[in-house]
Amino acid sequence: MAEQFISDRNLKFLLYEVFNAEDLLAYPRYAEHSREVFDMVLETALKMARDLFKPIVSEMDKMPPVYAGGDVAVHPAVRTIMREAGAGGWIGATFSYEDGGQQLPEMVGMMAPTAIFSAANYSAAVYQGLTAGAAGLIASFGTKEMKDRYLPKMLAGEWQGTMALTEPQAGSSLSDITLAGEPTDQGYYKMKGQKIFISAGAHDGVDNVVHLAIGRIKGAPAGVKGISLFIIPQKRIGAGGDLEANDVNCAGIYHKLGYRGAPITHLAFGENDDCRGWLVGEANKGLGYMFQMMNGARIDVGLGASSIASAAYYASLAYARQRPQGRRLASKNPLEAQVAIIEHPDIKRMLLFQKAVVEGSLSLLMQCSRYADMEKVTTGEMRENYNLLLELLTPVAKSYPSEMGILSCSQGLQILGGYGYCDEFPLEQYYRDVRIHPIHEGTTGIQGMDLLGRKMTMKKGKAGELYLAEVRKTIREAEQDAGLKSLAQALEKALGLLEKVTAHLFSVAAGGHPELFLADATLYLEFFGIIAIAWQWLLQATAARKALATADQEAEICFYSGKLFTCRYFFGYELPKIDGLAARLLCSDGLTLEMQDVHFC
Repeated sequence: MAEQFISDRNLKFLLYEVFNAEDLLAYPRYAEHSREVFDMVLETALKMARDLFKPIVSEMDKMPPVYAGGDVAVHPAVRTIMREAGAGGWIGATFSYEDGGQQLPEMVGMMAPTAIFSAANYSAAVYQGLTAGAAGLIASFGTKEMKDRYLPKMLAGEWQGTMALTEPQAGSSLSDITLAGEPTDQGYYKMKGQKIFISAGAHDGVDNVVHLAIGRIKGAPAGVKGISLFIIPQKRIGAGGDLEANDVNCAGIYHKLGYRGAPITHLAFGENDDCRGWLVGEANKGLGYMFQMMNGARIDVGLGASSIASAAYYASLAYARQRPQGRRLASKNPLEAQVAIIEHPDIKRMLLFQKAVVEGSLSLLMQCSRYADMEKVTTGEMRENYNLLLELLTPVAKSYPSEMGILSCSQGLQILGGYGYCDEFPLEQYYRDVRIHPIHEGTTGIQGMDLLGRKMTMKKGKAGELYLAEVRKTIREAEQDAGLKSLAQALEKALGLLEKVTAHLFSVAAGGHPELFLADATLYLEFFGIIAIAWQWLLQATAARKALATADQEAEICFYSGKLFTCRYFFGYELPKIDGLAARLLCSDGLTLEMQDVHFC
């Protein structure tokens, strides 16, 4: 039997039984699809993941990209993967037909290819994901000429796409970027500057790399108001139609803890004063455009962490089922045969933790994708509401899977004991690979400030009100089921605590103490995230209870019962953690503000 890395049964449960993806078929945008199409997409993605991605996951880790003389050599399979991804329509899976895509719902595109490919081999999956994000920006804000020039090659997997934000002196402070574009009378800008930590920014797995970079037109206002968005290809199309160098040079690659199969590059633009960039959209509005790609990337980061944690869960589950060690505590016979370690309660607890994190996170990400789909097919206030819900949950959907994915992989490693620490088993690689996710696309601290400082206050708190209404809708439905009533009441109590903590923090902000208001924003994000995942588990439990009423196959009964056990675990083991977080958040004593650098000694 092939090694499992993700559950297609769980994906279909979320897609059809929890989030009702078939409802989308009633809208013109998705009317040409069907459940049969969705199933075929999932099955094809799983086959490709097993055949092409999974077999080289360890090999890509042990044979990382090599930098020599300005060139970056990646695993030879990258070129095959990119071309196969293009030929199969995976890069443009959710793009509109007119932009060359398959026009699949985000809910389907999230699972296939992103979750499935990432669970099989995260390093191999990011190449096409980055390309899709960059191509999406061009599709949304580029001119017809830009779309005609770049989209066909990018969606075919012949050209890579990147998001180029970070600079050596700026880090996450985008207002301090210095990449400069000088206007010319020939329609392009002469670019000069540097970018660092650019994923897949240069490599031989494609024929060209197209950078979507933020910078400043010379003379632009300081700060974020003066940021513009540029297309800067590594190779430009020359007068004769052939590709020629565009003075974009790779100055080196970074050597990483994990996620080693994809290069992270340092790029230099215009060292020879011949780098050309083309303005996307209007001048000085680039950051707003880039946020489309950044928000999509934040969802993808959460999804990548969930997917790696999924692979770790199934690896540790398989080990626990086959590893004999010890006897039941009730046994009085030292000669009795050893039992598989999955029989030990503490091992079950660790497996439950992994399952709760993985499947709870995937559910929250599916919730976000449903909001994204509904935003595309609705208008007016309804569309605005879906957008607000998606905006609110994006930092949570990025951060909870990223932070908890590390702990989930760690628990899987613990289950294997000493073997988990050795590279003969995959857990140590998963543990290394998942660690980047709390850093990618804005650190957890940045996501916390975004949630508390921006999202909970946007539209005078409307996003938060909509969210509470969504959760309470789930609570009201669960209360009708006697088997779920106590869990529904526990979640209602948690919402009350969320409202109390939020009101307290808003009063701190109103008192003119912005630093104190945001000092523990990361803890607020953790607090909020636990409640959000509890909501998702109550949603899943409600669907599982309904299905159990008519299930007659043993495998289905076990599947739905497993959902209920995991829901009980989350409410019994994880949700109570919010009480300690609330106590800290309600304190606001300014400890971290009072502490000075001289006290760290």
